[in-house]
Amino acid sequence: MLVIDALLQGILIGLLFALVALGLTIIFGVMDIVNFAHGEFLMLGMYAVYWTNYFLNIDPLLALPVSAALGVLLGLASYYWLIRYLLRGPAIAQLFGTFGLMLFLQYLAMFLFSADYRMIDKGVLVGKSYSIGPFIFDGTKLAAGFLSLISFAVVYYFLYKTKTGKALQATAINKEAATYMGIKTDKMNALAWAIGGGTVGIAGGLLVNFYYAYPMVGILFVMIAFACVALGGFGSIKGVFFAGLLVGIIMMIFPVFGQIIGSDFLGPHFKFTIVYLAYFIIVVVRPQGLFGWKN
Repeated sequence: MLVIDALLQGILIGLLFALVALGLTIIFGVMDIVNFAHGEFLMLGMYAVYWTNYFLNIDPLLALPVSAALGVLLGLASYYWLIRYLLRGPAIAQLFGTFGLMLFLQYLAMFLFSADYRMIDKGVLVGKSYSIGPFIFDGTKLAAGFLSLISFAVVYYFLYKTKTGKALQATAINKEAATYMGIKTDKMNALAWAIGGGTVGIAGGLLVNFYYAYPMVGILFVMIAFACVALGGFGSIKGVFFAGLLVGIIMMIFPVFGQIIGSDFLGPHFKFTIVYLAYFIIVVVRPQGLFGWKN
């Protein structure tokens, strides 16, 4: 029973991990750029919902459009004010550019909000649990998993069922050929950053319901997102979804095994070690990830 409960809890948190990593893999798939500031977009999305709830007394779930809008604006501003210029230089400039953006946003948040840990304590689902059969689920985590799945499905539909989404895919596959076909690749690049920022903003708005917001929180979750992207295959939408679920399940289920067999190595303090060990094994066996390099 403990193992099944951990499996279900892992699926819920894994859906959120998949949403966090979704924007990262879209940006890489379209532009071959790793956004080191992705975690800081998440962090600011957390603060957006926290402060909206704190000052306006709006339920955190109803404040998600605020974090989504902030994420979209951050993505667009990053592309038009920074990335577009970095594209003229070598790849190393792009890496250092997004790394510098990460540091800027971290210390800006520390200047504006201090280093204090903040967490939402009022909301319709905050502090509530629900029983489904023999299992008990935290209301905020249940909502986070469900809304993450919906958000992921909406983006997937947009990418694979709409004309603009197919143009974005064409840009990812071959930018030069897409240009010849009349696709404005500069706008597609900006759209990729907007989607990336918007989705991770939503993820941050969901996460702050049950996790502390502080200026350095993005580092933890962007490392998980990198693992999900690498496991699923860089640029693979389907891959990052299943990789997110896998990471969530590993994080939740191995501490249970450790409890059963009485092993400290499999305890909760080592759950990230297990995740990165699984990542190492998979990339050694299959370097392109579970679902290839690009989907």
